Amino acid sequence: MKSTFPALESERVALRQFVDSDLENVFKGLSHPDIIKYYGISFNSMEATKEQMAWFADLEKNETGIWWAICSKEDGRFLGAGGLNNISKENKKAEIGFWLMPENWGKGLMTEVMPLILNHAFTSIGLHRIEGFVETKNVNCKKALAKLKFKWEGTMQDCEIKNGEFISLDIYAKLVDK
Repeated sequence: MKSTFPALESERVALRQFVDSDLENVFKGLSHPDIIKYYGISFNSMEATKEQMAWFADLEKNETGIWWAICSKEDGRFLGAGGLNNISKENKKAEIGFWLMPENWGKGLMTEVMPLILNHAFTSIGLHRIEGFVETKNVNCKKALAKLKFKWEGTMQDCEIKNGEFISLDIYAKLVDK
């Protein structure tokens, strides 16, 4: 990956590197019950959320991923986060992830943001495959991936425990030329 952080933008959004002042917004997002319902992690304090901020920085430093703060181009407001993790240079693949603050849901933002991230993954990083692991009950996320032409590859039944219960994950993937 490049030593300069790649800022990306579309008509309505700007994707930029996380900065320390994003801590409060990341906490608001990753402690919000509607977001963490289907998200793999959550935090119960600003102090604990520093772990997530360190994770973003470590992805870049170790070249194992890259996540962006998604912001409004109009007023700079923090809208959510999205990016790539578990980059495998050997296998030319990565896992995609994203979340938006609930007030931004249903506005077509993910179908505007994700192509920016996918294009960066395929052209700048040189990946061949992007994977998405989605809780089976997360219908909205699965719909968004379908709009982006991700293909459903199957379901891993009862593969993880969340809140003391087994959950299943659907596997989606998009290949560079598909």
